[in-house]
Amino acid sequence: MKDIVSKVLSPAVNLWLHSQLDQVEQLQIQITGTNRQILSGYIPGVFLGSIAPVYQGIHLNQVELTGENIKINLGQVIKGQPLRLLEPILVKGKITLEQTQLNLSLTSQLLATALTDLLKSFIKDDSLENLDINWRNLEIKPDKLVLKAIAVDSQGAIVTPINWKSGLSLASHRKLLLNPIQIETKTEQITLHNYEVDLGSQVQLENLTLAQGRIDCHGTARIISL
Repeated sequence: MKDIVSKVLSPAVNLWLHSQLDQVEQLQIQITGTNRQILSGYIPGVFLGSIAPVYQGIHLNQVELTGENIKINLGQVIKGQPLRLLEPILVKGKITLEQTQLNLSLTSQLLATALTDLLKSFIKDDSLENLDINWRNLEIKPDKLVLKAIAVDSQGAIVTPINWKSGLSLASHRKLLLNPIQIETKTEQITLHNYEVDLGSQVQLENLTLAQGRIDCHGTARIISL
């Protein structure tokens, strides 16, 4: 089993993870199972630990994930083909998001687009409709998030600064609760309550905790394919 894990599975998992990540400082992979199980393409358990991974421009501080009852295309992997899941799996783990890393992530298309879409959904008039939002700073406090941005026109001229404060907690295992929400621009002051963000049926968060400069998340996610 050691030869299969060290020579085939671990490199295949390592290669796939590196293909998904923009960068990572440390990556730890632990695969458990008997010879018979591994040879049949069944992996009872996998632990993945990483330090400072970057996924689609999103900088994370630390990620620890465990998966169980995994079925893969081992025969094809041995022949040099990419690793592939034969059945969906549930992955349980912990993700730590630190303020410094999240500020580096504000320029990523994934996070910037999500924040901009959310912001524009709060402001019912069209004052921001044709403007670009440049996210400048995120501060994580024990009771709220504080975001600062500027709205600019097509020439890059600043139209208005934007200040956004919001509490963050769980409404349910798959929904985030933003409450209260306070948004201030040059012309508006908006206060909203109990806004829920659905993360989708593939995600089940057990807890989400805000601390000074840090967000800790624990939960599970359903992975359909690698």
